[in-house]
Amino acid sequence: MSALPLPTLPRTTPSPIRRAKASFDEFRAEYRERLAHLFGARHDLDGDGSTRGVAPFVIQRFRDVDPLSVYVPEEYGGRGGTIGHSLTMLEETSYHSLPLSLIVGINGGLFLQPVVKYGSEEAKKRVLTSYIRDRKLAGLMITEPSFGSEAFSMETAWTATDKDTVKIKGTKHWAGLTGWADYWLLTARPRTADGGLRRDVDFFIADANAPGQHVTVEELYPNLGLKMIPYGRNAVDVEVPSSSRLEPHSTGVKMMLDLLHRSRLQIPGMGMGYLRRVFDDALDHARHRIVGGKALVDYDQVKARLARLQSFVTGTAAMCMETAGTAGVDRDLFSEGLKANAFKTVVTDWMQEAADSFLQLAGGNGYREDHRAGQAYVDSRPYQIFEGSNDILYQQVTESVVKAMRRIKSVDLGAYLRSEPLTARAAETFGDALSFDIDWKMPQRKLVDLGRAISRIVTMEMTIEMGERGFSSELVSNMLEETRAEVRGILETYRSSGLTGLIEDAAPPAWLARVQTS
Repeated sequence: MSALPLPTLPRTTPSPIRRAKASFDEFRAEYRERLAHLFGARHDLDGDGSTRGVAPFVIQRFRDVDPLSVYVPEEYGGRGGTIGHSLTMLEETSYHSLPLSLIVGINGGLFLQPVVKYGSEEAKKRVLTSYIRDRKLAGLMITEPSFGSEAFSMETAWTATDKDTVKIKGTKHWAGLTGWADYWLLTARPRTADGGLRRDVDFFIADANAPGQHVTVEELYPNLGLKMIPYGRNAVDVEVPSSSRLEPHSTGVKMMLDLLHRSRLQIPGMGMGYLRRVFDDALDHARHRIVGGKALVDYDQVKARLARLQSFVTGTAAMCMETAGTAGVDRDLFSEGLKANAFKTVVTDWMQEAADSFLQLAGGNGYREDHRAGQAYVDSRPYQIFEGSNDILYQQVTESVVKAMRRIKSVDLGAYLRSEPLTARAAETFGDALSFDIDWKMPQRKLVDLGRAISRIVTMEMTIEMGERGFSSELVSNMLEETRAEVRGILETYRSSGLTGLIEDAAPPAWLARVQTS
């Protein structure tokens, strides 16, 4: 039984016949105007974060322009577009609503792009055409109650039948759009002859509305933030056509990595609009809030906070630029883990820090559930967890660098980073600060620390490149200065030799008995 009532998703009407295709700039302007109307003149965005579900008219009007059409090629009814166009839609959406931007990302990055790249022609004609025409929603199910970060240990299984179909059975949870999605991209492992499960992963398209398909919501979760989006636990028992299986170019594992890396590389698109809005609102507040006879913006500590927020916007723009040029669906990204993990971790850390800083500037009002700062705080926090916990991804960043260094028998981190395209110019700016030998047997906490530093150096490299392409030298310089200082602090932590550990069975501190009075 669901712990919460499922918010009703208004069914949208089929897309009308559209006029001649507008240019992307015209399309973007129309979408921007629609969002401004929905979340400005008609929709109280600040008050929406405390209510589960979505106002009835939002999805309807949102799909009237349909930013999701940029993910679908023209031959299947979409407007088509590059990954840069997809990032732009994420940015425009997240400037007004981070949850709605995540809905775009779930549909586009976790369903449409994989189907466009790996779906059979039969499946694409059936699914993509209906998706656009009937304004459907879709999502991805990977995580299971007992296997979160251990995706390759999932227990959902599939077996082939003699009817050219596949049966899939298992339990999934924390899938965004639980109870709302018309289509699901389901992950499952193939069942072996002896009843076991092979260590590979396959993806299948399931139509939740087709007869005999059972994707049953067993429980809805009371998620702390992102309340526009329903999450929960689902029992999956479906039988789908064999043509619904995505067709990997090599192995299912590589296909999953390609999908996840491309999705992580696009998270800066969501971060871009969100960080711009946080910066804009924080700056506006600081200019108009008078304390001690002068505006907040005139205080040095406030200037420091605002400068850091602005550096986040610059660095995120550089990540978007890089993703737009290198992560199209025509490229295989299964080997791009270092860049994907660096982008995802850094931008989501920035998103949470930006919310925290905005809340601090907003004071008591910022702690209200209906204030944008409070909403930003709870809505951005899960970004550091989903699609890979940041701690784990930072560890993987270091492990990938260490593996490459060992392969070429290099021990000097600085020398290695100065030789790699992802970090070369940024590493040069640190002088000798990166010139130390790697400890191949460093503990996990040090792997995480070093991964945090390396990931930020990667984003610095992208920002340097953006500067060389004509972006503001002042903004680039500020971003590099802010991030370099942060990296130096992380490296100090990494180099420290003290390793504290848990003291088992410690008694509660009896501090009162140790009070001395004069």
